[in-house]
Amino acid sequence: MFLMGFLGTGHCLGMCGPLVFAFPGQVGGMKAHGAYHAGRVLTYTLVGLVMGGTGWGIVRLAGQTEANPLAWMAGIQTGLALVAGLFMLGFGLSRVGLIPEPAWMATATLTRIPAVRELLRRSDRPTPGRRLFATGLVMGMLPCGLSFGAFARALATAAPLEGAGLTLAFGLGTLPGLLLLGTGFSVLARRYRRHSDLLAGVIMIALAARLLVEGVMSLWP
Repeated sequence: MFLMGFLGTGHCLGMCGPLVFAFPGQVGGMKAHGAYHAGRVLTYTLVGLVMGGTGWGIVRLAGQTEANPLAWMAGIQTGLALVAGLFMLGFGLSRVGLIPEPAWMATATLTRIPAVRELLRRSDRPTPGRRLFATGLVMGMLPCGLSFGAFARALATAAPLEGAGLTLAFGLGTLPGLLLLGTGFSVLARRYRRHSDLLAGVIMIALAARLLVEGVMSLWP
């Protein structure tokens, strides 16, 4: 998951780079960048916690409604793995360019909410880090195939802490490129953005394949 985030640096620079320039970049200083990215990574971690908890809740609920709870819970967990694998496969194929990215991702944006627009409008002012931290929290929910793939993987864990750990690792992987924005590293990442996108997509497809294969194999007696 860390490598998926790290190798997706080219994609992150293209999508989040302008936001980093617009918000913490204009305020300046490592504290501003740290506050912004701390909020963003925290959102990833919390979403992973919720997704893992959702999977856990579904599995536990299923176990309360059947005479053979262990078998039913195992079946539900297999179903979650298959669903997560299909989502990750779709996002991975879009990263490598074999299928188009889902159209709903272009319209499902938090910036349509007036309160969010106002927060973003004020975030380029030289204010304490709390506002940039709040901006990072919001930006962590931006529609992104890479992060949504990480969230789908967290769902398949059916374990809150494990889901949070996976998305935390993903978020930490995205940090180097965005923190070094404007340096030679980011120039290199932009130059080889297509290559890094392909590598990130391949990792996502490999993770999806593992989930799908394990899910299908568990269906056999």
